[in-house]
Amino acid sequence: MSRLLRDLKGVGEKTEKLFAKLGITDVEDLIHYYPRNYDAYQEPVAIENLEENSISAVCGTLLNAVSVSPARKVQVISVTIGDRTGTLPVAWFNMPFLRNVLKKGSTLIFRGRAVKKKGKLVMEHPEIFTPASYQEVLHSLQPIYGLTAGLSNKTVTKLVRQVLEEKNLDFEYLPEEFRERFHLADCNYAVQTIHFPPDMQELLTARKRLVFDEFLLFILAVQMLKEKTEDAENAFPMKRVWTTEQIIESLPYSLTKAQTNVWHEIERDLQGRSLMSRLVQGDVGSGKTILAFLAMVMVAENGYQAALMVPTEVLARQHYQALTKLLEEQEAGVCRPVLLTGSNTTKEKRDIYARISSGEVNLIIGTHALIQEKVSYKNLGLVITDEQHRFGVKQREALTTMGNPPNVLVMSATPIPRTLAIILYGDLDISIIDELPAQRLPIKNCVVGTSYRPKAYSFMERQIREGRQVYVICPMVEESEGMDGENVLDYTEKLKSIFDSDIRIAALHGKMKPKEKNQIMEEFAEGKIQILVSTTVVEVGVNVPNATVMMVENAERFGLAQLHQLRGRVGRGEHQSYCIFMQGNEVQETSKRLEILNKSNDGFYIAGEDLKLRGPGDLFGVRQSGILEFKLADIYHDADILKQASEAAAEILGLDPDLDLPQNEALKEKLASYMEYNLQNLGL
Repeated sequence: MSRLLRDLKGVGEKTEKLFAKLGITDVEDLIHYYPRNYDAYQEPVAIENLEENSISAVCGTLLNAVSVSPARKVQVISVTIGDRTGTLPVAWFNMPFLRNVLKKGSTLIFRGRAVKKKGKLVMEHPEIFTPASYQEVLHSLQPIYGLTAGLSNKTVTKLVRQVLEEKNLDFEYLPEEFRERFHLADCNYAVQTIHFPPDMQELLTARKRLVFDEFLLFILAVQMLKEKTEDAENAFPMKRVWTTEQIIESLPYSLTKAQTNVWHEIERDLQGRSLMSRLVQGDVGSGKTILAFLAMVMVAENGYQAALMVPTEVLARQHYQALTKLLEEQEAGVCRPVLLTGSNTTKEKRDIYARISSGEVNLIIGTHALIQEKVSYKNLGLVITDEQHRFGVKQREALTTMGNPPNVLVMSATPIPRTLAIILYGDLDISIIDELPAQRLPIKNCVVGTSYRPKAYSFMERQIREGRQVYVICPMVEESEGMDGENVLDYTEKLKSIFDSDIRIAALHGKMKPKEKNQIMEEFAEGKIQILVSTTVVEVGVNVPNATVMMVENAERFGLAQLHQLRGRVGRGEHQSYCIFMQGNEVQETSKRLEILNKSNDGFYIAGEDLKLRGPGDLFGVRQSGILEFKLADIYHDADILKQASEAAAEILGLDPDLDLPQNEALKEKLASYMEYNLQNLGL
């Protein structure tokens, strides 16, 4: 069992609580809390060569004594430094002790960001080094970790170093044959190097091993799950029902050809002798939900129960309301739906549990609450999970092991190329809905620089005055050390100062309590909030047909597949919708990537093009949407490693399905640990 963080030198109750906010509760969590980026310490540049907004080091001599002056409740500590090419003002805030460090005439190295103030470059809040101490970090890659308020990068780095000084952190579980064939590093080397890489080449070597591990363990877990359900006889034999045909005929729109084909596949699966295990992939807005409802109705009409599990309470409530309305219109009395979420009171949950157990209700819609131990189904014949990658191997298993294994239908709007989907969803048949309903208006896109913001704000206001609503997406919740980009909390306040007070603006982010998040999302869905400033938590959030504008700040910080998912929050109603991708830098390669979104609304095309454009330098700082349970691995960047891991998994299980051979003993132990870790993280 891993040691607690409290056992480490320098960790008290306060620090322990801050780490807990990041999901780090023990030493094992800490060493696998990988840097989100790296800071490269380069040779100092001449003052005349400093570039605006870039982080650089300069070697300068202090030309005057330190000046301390108050400004807006902060102390500004300033000094001027010089070299042979020019002079540079340098400033710090609320650091009066620097008066004792900075002496006129001394030569030091200052490393920080140069910004323009009153037409002149100023370096603000730089790190200070002696020439000798800078030599120690020169050309190294220093880790930058994801942080929370009150926790500094220095603190995380110091504790990680402390742990890594203890060698042999992990046991080597991968047979040597595979390490040699795929050119994989030793696991201990990989963990050490991912935190403190000597150079980019060693960093990539370490990352490759850790990514391979993540893919291999996930694929093995999925294959183990497949064996449990494969060839299982369908305990819930079904017949075709006319109610579903009536529903299809009475819809205010016609199903697309792709929807019709996929529905027939689902229908055949449910009537078959073997259990259904099917993934339905369809772009955002392609009409997957109605197919889920049809499948649930078919199951209920055959006398069984069906459960639909979604990632958020607001989405669960919307699905419940839509299904209830559909059933009322069809007068389908056999179908008795219920909504089960974490927000239900204890009394309500007790009542719902009893009704599920007795079979009084047969269509259950909810969140993770559907797989808690207290839920006992009478005859669960179908389980549907929406946005599969938000759940995980263990959640998927929990739903499929309640009584007799049920039929399984998985829905995802994540555009994964088919070749990769076959590996990741190895236990599922794959259907693709590759066309959008005819009534959907294509979203109009534009990629712009930050100078476009005033025009964007004017456009947003015009849309709001016409009765529409707006999303603004930021990459961060709050200002973070060592990380540039817009953050939700400050941006919300900025917009409140720009727009009239009658336009209601609210913030939404993952650090909020579930109840608070639900309330904000519901008020936005009801039209009470006009501008929602959010992180990517809205990605699978809620259906708001009235939202017609999405502006994504620092669009370069997101993977294209994730930006496409975000864009899917608009364009859901009758009005023309728009997506504004605000590029925070002027790098040509970034513009080229974002231009793909500008040209296409096809998620599968975008994912494929993104794969072609990525190089090794893109592996840090920009990830796709945290698909599945991976910390480092990205199925788009790492498609080749994914295929290697799949090849290894197939070979291992082909020779030793139960991992009982001596050479797989360590692998079996590692896989058990992996499964247990995921189980604990689900609270099951």
